Amino acid sequence: MKEVIDKFRDVVVQIGTPYNVGTGFYLKKENIIITNEHVVRDNKEVTLDGRQFKKQTSRVLFVDARHDLAFLECKGELGSQLRMAELCPEDEGLKQGDCVVAVGHPFGYEYSATQGIISNTKHTEHDIDFIQHDAALNPGNSGGPLLNEKGEIIGINNFIVKDGNNVGFSLPVSYLREAIREYHQLGNATAAKCFSCSNLVKDDTEGKKGYCPFCGSRIQLPSQIEEYQPTGISQTIESFINLLGHDVKLSRMGPHHWMVKEGSADIKLLYSEKEGMIFGDAYLCQLPKQNIAPIYEYMLQQNLELEGLSLSIPANSKDIVLSLFIYDRYLNEQTGRELFMNLFKKADFYDNVFIEEYGAVPKDDWVDE
Repeated sequence: MKEVIDKFRDVVVQIGTPYNVGTGFYLKKENIIITNEHVVRDNKEVTLDGRQFKKQTSRVLFVDARHDLAFLECKGELGSQLRMAELCPEDEGLKQGDCVVAVGHPFGYEYSATQGIISNTKHTEHDIDFIQHDAALNPGNSGGPLLNEKGEIIGINNFIVKDGNNVGFSLPVSYLREAIREYHQLGNATAAKCFSCSNLVKDDTEGKKGYCPFCGSRIQLPSQIEEYQPTGISQTIESFINLLGHDVKLSRMGPHHWMVKEGSADIKLLYSEKEGMIFGDAYLCQLPKQNIAPIYEYMLQQNLELEGLSLSIPANSKDIVLSLFIYDRYLNEQTGRELFMNLFKKADFYDNVFIEEYGAVPKDDWVDE
């Protein structure tokens, strides 16, 4: 299974919106990216990130809320940079006890894979059949593929039972094949599937009225969705991100969560409304295996001199992190601009110092253990 897991590192993509994070995978023949509808809900455009390409935006082409499916645009050279995924042949049956692997980006972190077995090949919810298995699924796995031992996709990961001890459910690929067939018959136009009558409604004059022309039910097409506009502290944080020369749309990674790259450092920004705190963590390089003491000495010395920032190494981690903490009540245009600029500037500076002078390991050289 290790070969299967390694292969899909370059197949799955991470999807980010102002409201959610999830996973998707690329189908070369159709030249689209597959994910869950709930991952892209209320967005006409999302952010894509992966190992083989630069972070970019992508239009939502098709949504089917009933089956929790969505198709995303694969534009430009993205298709040539992504490895294709293979769907399991329709005539190959699944059995209880078959080994499966769920891959994705749980909690917005980087690629992970969990193994399990199929416990029920046909669990029915609301007249839809699901594959029930015990491969661990977490928020962020949604929309990622469920694989068999051959590395073929047998399902799309959908949901878990809360406190259900790894009871997960995936939509079988047969539903995906049918959705692709219907979408092609419609001419690949931007469209939505009516939840009530299951007809596809495309972006024509009828669909734009907001009602299904077949049954009259309310329907929201991707093109009808208004562009996200942040408010409050989120708006302030995004103004700083923009001021520092970064694309705000590409930085959004879920509710009150942003991620940007400054030089060689990855910076994660998080606003906790409950705590009234803004956290900024710049993930730099990693500790080397030898000569670690000088790095700790340098970090302690710098922490005495730094204002509003601190260097640390989280418990059970090798990561060197530069952190910023601000109470939202103290955040204003002047203090925020100064603190954010300092974090971004120092992150790239310290990353270079630790690597060039102390032999720390650059992120590009990290090896999964």
